[in-house]
Amino acid sequence: MTHEIAASIDSIEVSLNAGGMNTINIVLAFVMYGVALGIKPSMFVEVFKKPKSVILGACSQLVLLPAFTCGLALLFGKWISPMMGLGMVLVAACPGGNISNFMSSLGKANVELSVSLTAISTALAILMTPFNFWLWGNIYLHTASNIVGDVPVLAIPLWDVFKTIFILLGIPLTLGILTSQFLPKVANALKKPLQWISIVFFIAMVVLSFNSNMDAFLKCVKYIFLVVLIHNLLALTIGFSVGTAFKLPFRDRRTLTIETGIQNSGLGLALMLGTSIFANFPPHGGMLVITAWWGIWHIVAGLTVATIFNIYEKKHGGNLGQGHTI
Repeated sequence: MTHEIAASIDSIEVSLNAGGMNTINIVLAFVMYGVALGIKPSMFVEVFKKPKSVILGACSQLVLLPAFTCGLALLFGKWISPMMGLGMVLVAACPGGNISNFMSSLGKANVELSVSLTAISTALAILMTPFNFWLWGNIYLHTASNIVGDVPVLAIPLWDVFKTIFILLGIPLTLGILTSQFLPKVANALKKPLQWISIVFFIAMVVLSFNSNMDAFLKCVKYIFLVVLIHNLLALTIGFSVGTAFKLPFRDRRTLTIETGIQNSGLGLALMLGTSIFANFPPHGGMLVITAWWGIWHIVAGLTVATIFNIYEKKHGGNLGQGHTI
């Protein structure tokens, strides 16, 4: 990628007024509420009786993905702008995506494990998202070869970030679990519609956000596409490799693959646009387009991976989906 292209990507601006930002936050909160409708406390009992898969899934998503993402961003070198690299790190620091449970169901993975991992990564996001972004973001900024001039200081306004994550993730998650526990009929009626609505709303949100910069976005989308594709393949590979290395049942490997490969990039956008993290940063359109395109691409990737798993199972017999190792 030439310096001119990188500069044009970073120059893309997304300016949202208070109403636009509130709309994004409300949609994201409803999305997380929809995710939590599938969570019942009884699910955790069976999963935690055999905690190996949960522990490995959490480590894959919360530890390995941010670390390997930082390494990948450094390997890209001058092919990406520093802000694009930082965008990759931000996505990796976010918890599991809201559609991972839906994709796990389509791919005949271990849905109970998927729901448990989503709940765990979301609950821990209040601490782990700002920590991972601060740690690996600073390592990247102080190591990358493509940074010219003064290195920006990545300081996390902890209360600002904590408040945003708690309101957008913590409260909806709690309300969703309570609805599932005490109003199961309401939860079952709302669960699937909210999953589809969340996909449509996220795509609409991205399109509206970049509407005023659509020409610039379309000119650079092939570069963004390639970076996100490679990053997403890395995430999917980490999940499947960890499951394979530790000889998890095939259903659990599917779950780890999908959970690690689908990130809540909507939270990343909310943190970028709704907090003061980047108040003193240079133009950071690269972060915005990486994070936004992730939100669209992981829908495609999730559907593709679920389809591949289903084709594999048909070719090798349905018993693979029942927890047998391969």
